[in-house]
Amino acid sequence: MAPVTQKSALEFAPTDLLVGGRWRPAEQGATFAVHDPATGKVLAEVADATVADGRAALDAAVAAQADWAATDPRERSEILRRAFDLLTERADTFAMLMTLEMGKALAESRGEVTYGAEFFRWFAEEAVRIHGRYAAAPSGGTRLLTMQQPVGPVFAITPWNFPLAMGTRKIGPALAAGCTVVIKPAAETPLTTLALARVLEEAGLPPGVLDVITTSRSGEVSEPIIRDPRLRKLTFTGSTPVGQTLVRQSSEQLLRTSMELGGNAPFLVFDDADLDRAVDGAMLAKMRNIGEACTAANRFLVHESVAQEFASRLAERMGDLTVGKGTTKGVDVGPLITEEARAKVVDLVADAVEGGASVLTGGEVPSGKGWFYPPTVLTDVPASARLLSEEIFGPVAPITTFRTEEEAVRLANSTEYGLVAYVFTEQTARTIRVAEALEFGMVGVNQGVVSNPAAPFGGVKHSGFGREGGFEGIEEYLETKYVGLAL
Repeated sequence: MAPVTQKSALEFAPTDLLVGGRWRPAEQGATFAVHDPATGKVLAEVADATVADGRAALDAAVAAQADWAATDPRERSEILRRAFDLLTERADTFAMLMTLEMGKALAESRGEVTYGAEFFRWFAEEAVRIHGRYAAAPSGGTRLLTMQQPVGPVFAITPWNFPLAMGTRKIGPALAAGCTVVIKPAAETPLTTLALARVLEEAGLPPGVLDVITTSRSGEVSEPIIRDPRLRKLTFTGSTPVGQTLVRQSSEQLLRTSMELGGNAPFLVFDDADLDRAVDGAMLAKMRNIGEACTAANRFLVHESVAQEFASRLAERMGDLTVGKGTTKGVDVGPLITEEARAKVVDLVADAVEGGASVLTGGEVPSGKGWFYPPTVLTDVPASARLLSEEIFGPVAPITTFRTEEEAVRLANSTEYGLVAYVFTEQTARTIRVAEALEFGMVGVNQGVVSNPAAPFGGVKHSGFGREGGFEGIEEYLETKYVGLAL
């Protein structure tokens, strides 16, 4: 097999809309540019969907819904399994594509392909395990039957930071459950989703079951789809403010809704923690995806007795990372997604430093093209610093200290967000106490990555509701019907 090049990866990704099994331009022929965040250069021009295109995509999904729901579970399973195999075979192509449009290093993009493909394999297995139950009514004379059926047409809105995995995490369970899907990827990274749709076509997915609309006018195109009475499910991953707007729109049709929103993850290091393990975990929790992840550690809360050593070790590891274009060999950290994203990180660091924080490593924007920002470690961060309450979405680790377990839990919970928390301790009893007290949907204990296709991913409070992955993931796309049968 010939090695994957930037050119071959870009050629693999379609640039048209997929509507009703046909690749076609946008209604008015308009396009928008997809840029390489490492250079600012245009990678491709993709179709810029209109409101009419969005309606046509929903028309196609609605038309295909009945037949797809009636498709044998085993057939749905086999299609997803073939898609998993094709993704695995083309891992290098998808990795290159993601690195070009999103910026992360190739090694990290390959990791996302492995992770993202697993959702297709997991839900291929779950497709044949949808079940109900049969019981006698306590009063006798009646039998109680319950069955699970697909919710119906789904509108999925995915973010730019994990362009493959966020697509498979939504498409996988929807297709397994028997739902058709209209997906709208982020305008910054549409190519990976378009390539993913091509793979599903090759795997045998019938026309109209998956429709893809790319657009530079997300709100304008999305709102009529969400308000359409034929749509039955909305799933969104992105910022909390946008999620709140979508929930308000979805209330009109009382849609089944899943929201995976922002995070402000605390990373707790107790005095008994294995510091080698804690630093390794911190590197994963902070630097995965250049820190551009809702699960990224946003606040490092470290016991005062080990804070200095932990900060020193972390700064050394962060400072050793190589920053550069993700396709370059040896690069660890790519660019942030846009100029605006980097400007926010710069502003948050400046605010912390002005308040008295010390910079152990990083903290200065490098010269040259691209939206690069160096891995940065801050200590003595004041409680008033905005980066302790706002999602950083960049490679910055602010460290603060605590004295007692109770104080650590209080500080960790002092946020409106509740997606994930990380805890490092060697005490089993403390692990249980702290995990139970933390107001988060997920807790990683002595590990810096919690995401797993076999586990339910999701948060509480302003981090959203609903779960993706695990046994719970397919439930989001199923309705329970009760049948009372008189004897």
